[in-house]
Amino acid sequence: MYISISAQTLGNNFSQSVGDFVQYLEKENEGVIIEEQEHFFNQYGDEYSAKEVIKDIDNNTAKLKKHEPKFYSITVSPSQRELKQLQNSSNDLKHYTRELMKDYVTAFNREINGKPITISDIKYYAKIEHTRSFKGTDTQVKENQPYATQILKLKQDIRKIESGTLEGNIKKNRQTIKKLERTAPHQQNGKRIVQGMQKDGNQSHIHIIVSRKDASNSVSLSPGSKYKASDVAINGKLVKRGFDRDSFFAKAEQTFDRTFAYKRNYAESYQARKGFIKNPKLYFSSLLGLPTHERAIAFKILGKAGVPLACIPTNQVQLALKTIKTLKHGIDIAIKSGSIGI
Repeated sequence: MYISISAQTLGNNFSQSVGDFVQYLEKENEGVIIEEQEHFFNQYGDEYSAKEVIKDIDNNTAKLKKHEPKFYSITVSPSQRELKQLQNSSNDLKHYTRELMKDYVTAFNREINGKPITISDIKYYAKIEHTRSFKGTDTQVKENQPYATQILKLKQDIRKIESGTLEGNIKKNRQTIKKLERTAPHQQNGKRIVQGMQKDGNQSHIHIIVSRKDASNSVSLSPGSKYKASDVAINGKLVKRGFDRDSFFAKAEQTFDRTFAYKRNYAESYQARKGFIKNPKLYFSSLLGLPTHERAIAFKILGKAGVPLACIPTNQVQLALKTIKTLKHGIDIAIKSGSIGI
């Protein structure tokens, strides 16, 4: 499970309308018959149009200044291992989203009219997507870029040779291109991974648009708050503030496991992610301490995520001798690409 929360920006400023983001999320519906399209939904309904979403979110921004976020984007990306646990990808993920947003509201250290925030106090819309494409910022694309640059240069040279403006061996250039295509470090189905290529496998994930203001358009609720929980005096009145991301991420994982009877391995747990960031050596030591079957699954998960298995220690002696640097680099890449939920 990989979850991110971000305020949508446009250049150096926050987006003043949710319109562009909503239209971006509609891209998968292009050319798809109505019966097979994915619609926006929330806690109360399953089929909201893009126009309805834009109007409702954009009209819920009372007293927010230009330099303040008008809405937040939450992206929830279950791993392919987690997705295999689902019976019906779309329906199951919709159900999970509605449970997840209950966890979201409990992470706020806020009150409205003296009562804790409930799901009815927030305004959100969500959408399920089933495909992903490699972006220019993805590690696979970036590490393939030197090969792409060489291939482009060789193709340009071939065109110049054909036009007579450059001397050279076209056949040799084409052979070199084939070799570069083959030896690029990141491949999918025998082809070099490039920007825009659709990712293989089940890529179902959730996009959630949540208004900065509560449903009454009177209270500001920011999951981007730097405070977990604190009280501050405003106009002589003590007001609670803060959002506990750590609590939200942990509960989101627990809710998924409980909802779908998912047996989570240590290597893909939020607890492991925190442990890895704080103390990589302790993380690997914990891996080695797992029961044999669980350890085998953990190594399999890490291997599929692109972590170099040959570098992973298999006993405590190796752990003391191996350098953590190589292992840390491999897992850092896996985390950033969302390949594993740690």
